[in-house]
Amino acid sequence: MRGLLCSPLPMLLLLLQPWESRLQFAGPWCRTGPLDLVFVIDSSRSVRPFEFETMRQFLVGLLRGLEVGPNATRVGVIQYSSQVQSVFPLGAFSRREDMERAIRALVPLAQGTMTGLAIQYAMNVAFSVAEGARPPEARVPRIAVIVTDGRPQDRVAEVAAQARARGIEIYAVGVQRADVGSLRAMASPPLDEHVFLVESFDVIQEFGLQFQDRLCAIDHCSFGNHSCQHECVSTFSGPRCHCREGHDLLPDGRSCQARDLCNGVDHGCEFQCVSEGLSYRCLCPEGQQLQADGKSCNRCREGHVDLVLLVDGSKSVRPQNFELVKRFVNQIVDFLDVSPEGTRVGLVQFSSRVRTEFPLGRYGTAAEVKQAVMAVEYMERGTMTGLALRHMVEHSFSEAQGARPRALNVPRVGLVFTDGRSQDDISVWAARAKEEGIVMYAVGVGKAVEEELRQIASEPAELHVSYSPDFGSMTHLLENLRGSICPEEGIGAGTELRSPCECESLVEFQGRTLGALEKLTQN
Repeated sequence: MRGLLCSPLPMLLLLLQPWESRLQFAGPWCRTGPLDLVFVIDSSRSVRPFEFETMRQFLVGLLRGLEVGPNATRVGVIQYSSQVQSVFPLGAFSRREDMERAIRALVPLAQGTMTGLAIQYAMNVAFSVAEGARPPEARVPRIAVIVTDGRPQDRVAEVAAQARARGIEIYAVGVQRADVGSLRAMASPPLDEHVFLVESFDVIQEFGLQFQDRLCAIDHCSFGNHSCQHECVSTFSGPRCHCREGHDLLPDGRSCQARDLCNGVDHGCEFQCVSEGLSYRCLCPEGQQLQADGKSCNRCREGHVDLVLLVDGSKSVRPQNFELVKRFVNQIVDFLDVSPEGTRVGLVQFSSRVRTEFPLGRYGTAAEVKQAVMAVEYMERGTMTGLALRHMVEHSFSEAQGARPRALNVPRVGLVFTDGRSQDDISVWAARAKEEGIVMYAVGVGKAVEEELRQIASEPAELHVSYSPDFGSMTHLLENLRGSICPEEGIGAGTELRSPCECESLVEFQGRTLGALEKLTQN
């Protein structure tokens, strides 16, 4: 990451001078060649009035170091908080004075910090030809400078990667309270040339001086051996190699290869496309299966759910079966879209006491949840299901444990897994859970009591109660649970759910029982 000036005397002299005049010491503006330059300015409530004024002066001073004009540098400015506002687009002004006037009239939005939304707007709108950007075939560098003082309230990595893939070079400037990880996720590589972190708004001008120096870069392709296989294009941050149409640049940044089929067709693969000669096929992440359409994977696509799993750790389960239970839980996780904004998962184990293994807000990916599940240690005591339900209602779905506020209307789902009769009363807290708006599912194995399962579960019971005669055959319950928990894949979507009392289920149970009895007789 770039540092600031280190020599005390030059730093002191610089800080004593007005910012707008400081750039002038570098001489008149330099000829940068044509650029499309968009400033993305954080105007959230955390930016205090005098800090916003400093940022305004920073923009004005930086403009005075640029050669602006229709055939030179075109400048656009957008500000964002919980929404995005275009201050002026790339094609609005060709005179520096008009730009300065618009910047001085800027009124901060003073709301949240939706940086990802701002990058999306810059990519789809601010750098569009309709807004004044030059067309891609003109190969005019597109530069976005994001200035922020805090942590984004939405995801930035994915949308920033999309912007970079479309040829937008991103500089991330963090001030004071900015999150370094988010800056690095937004910026273009190499990060030490595109990520700047300054101590306060008072010294943000140091980034401006460094940035101006980079804009005054010479034609890097005109000297030195760039080694581009096809074509070298000079940008203000250095030479960039380009390939002829139908070819892609290899990771070495110089060589080209013919584009594979996955990049040339609308394959529609949900996760990954793999070229195979003249054809291609879709792949799914580990633990997920390819669906009949050959493109989608078996997980909840919407899945905005807060899900708490209550797992029976009583001694009747036995250690080897408890490991099967953990694997079964991870198979449930496989079809969920686990993320802070999607499905959040919490796990509680109960026996004679109750223990939160991890709360809803702890893990943000399916891989983290699955690793935590496999690390759970077996309790091996009694079966206090009522105590577990009370713990879930009073603690597991609290905002302190990571549940989202009720105002967001995120469904709250509880799934109780048990293999026997409870040693305490479950009626009060089973009813209380449903009164609190928690959708309850009950999964019973072996000696689980049907009456208790129905008492725990929400109505209708045939959709919220699942039963397996033994631990080794639990996997047949997964499709029922998937169809129920995934909002877009339930009854309304035509998913056929099997009741544990159906003829087929009873025949299946009878077959397994007779098989087990035959083995016992032989032994």
